[in-house]
Amino acid sequence: MNRIIAGSSIACLLLLSISVAYSTDDVVHPAKISSADQSGSIFERPDTVKHERKGNTTLDVTTMLSSDKKFASGMYQSGKTRFEILEPYGVDEFMYFIEGSVTLTSSDGSEMTIGAGEAVTIPKEWTGTWDTNGYTKIWVIYSEDGSGLE
Repeated sequence: MNRIIAGSSIACLLLLSISVAYSTDDVVHPAKISSADQSGSIFERPDTVKHERKGNTTLDVTTMLSSDKKFASGMYQSGKTRFEILEPYGVDEFMYFIEGSVTLTSSDGSEMTIGAGEAVTIPKEWTGTWDTNGYTKIWVIYSEDGSGLE
């Protein structure tokens, strides 16, 4: 039952991610992340952003950016990394983990681990430590001023 509810929630969030990338005829289309995309083929797209920092490679694909540039969705993949977030996170982000896991330790010392098949929402005010051996996630971000989405 919980998997059905979680799957329905994710489907609803993804359906809300309606693409506003206009074609030449100004038709708006929904943004889809297919099963093949989730298996990793999405990272073969030419618009994949690749970053390499301190031996860690990340891959990021934005599947939708709203016309007001305050809401976006996509997929992200990262290897092993650990970093402290000393300033507030800055965006409200929903994440659904397809592979791997992340351990989040809030600034008060409380800790949670989110694994494959689980989701978490991080509020823009959050501070703490992000620790992972690697993961692939679907992300949905809202940013009131549009920062953090480019």
